[in-house]
Amino acid sequence: MQVAKRSAELIGKTDLLRLNSLSELTGCDIWVKLESQNPGGSIKDRAALQIIQDAMARGELKPGMTVVEGTAGNTGIGLALVARSFGLNMLAVMPNDQSKEKERMITLHGAQLKTVDPVPFKNENHFYHTARRLAEQRDDYWWANQFENTSNAKAHYLTTGPEIWEQTKGNIDILVSVAGTGGTIAGTSQYLKERNEQVQVWLSDPDGSGIYSFLKTGEYVSHGSSFTEGIGIMRLVENFKQARIDAAVNLPDDDLVTLSRYIVEEEGLVLGSSSCLNVAGALQAALLHGPGKTIVTFACDLGERSASKLYNLDYLTQRGARTEAEPIQALLKRYREQGDKVWYKQ
Repeated sequence: MQVAKRSAELIGKTDLLRLNSLSELTGCDIWVKLESQNPGGSIKDRAALQIIQDAMARGELKPGMTVVEGTAGNTGIGLALVARSFGLNMLAVMPNDQSKEKERMITLHGAQLKTVDPVPFKNENHFYHTARRLAEQRDDYWWANQFENTSNAKAHYLTTGPEIWEQTKGNIDILVSVAGTGGTIAGTSQYLKERNEQVQVWLSDPDGSGIYSFLKTGEYVSHGSSFTEGIGIMRLVENFKQARIDAAVNLPDDDLVTLSRYIVEEEGLVLGSSSCLNVAGALQAALLHGPGKTIVTFACDLGERSASKLYNLDYLTQRGARTEAEPIQALLKRYREQGDKVWYKQ
């Protein structure tokens, strides 16, 4: 147990939980790192803390200034929490199609929220460009720039990777992670591979993202869309450039519906959509490379932040997504047979 004088000091040192049900089905040890235990409720707290600490150390950020960031939600929440801990203000720019739960948490943490229409990245009204423009307009504003600011990946190299190595006693065969900015998979993969080059790193990518295509063909091409938020990108950014990835798989939203219900029933654990995508990737890796492997992935945030989408039958129906879970044995059979859909680094 920790004792702290500010909430930001409680970021990190999260627990590792074995998913007994999926472990027994696959013969592997499948673990999730419970990043929902961070005070802001997500893995993005780690990047938020490192980004702000590094900027203050460089003299770019001083008490009373405002951190500005474009976010799908969780980074905004993390930055709002950390900013308040260090006497800073926060302005989050967020697409208006993200979950209302995240919007609410940003404002509850005392941050100012500006929502914008979702548009392609090349459009100057994209939330990323809007945040940059706002930060440029005032001397007391500072743009966090989570995609290109490599303090993001540094946070996971310094904390997440070492924690996983210590918790598994170095006995980890496969790390599975989604990517938004790429900071988590970059920093963690770098650290783990420095300790053991044989650790495999898997990327789990949703429909609507171009990362799987980029790794496979060198071009960002996407198909369909996903209700996962803040996951997947269509351009190469500085944090993702640092990732050391051995394999990648593209998985659909329907599988997240199935696994979310199965994990609730079997484990009593409510996972958000990005966490379910991580677990789906871990299951795919286990079925193709197990039994006997130790696999670690992330429960990225609080499951309640996906209540209005992943756990909302009306929303799923509106999207034409699955509303009832596929039998788990059918999912396992399908995953065993789709090895040709996995990209492997040559």
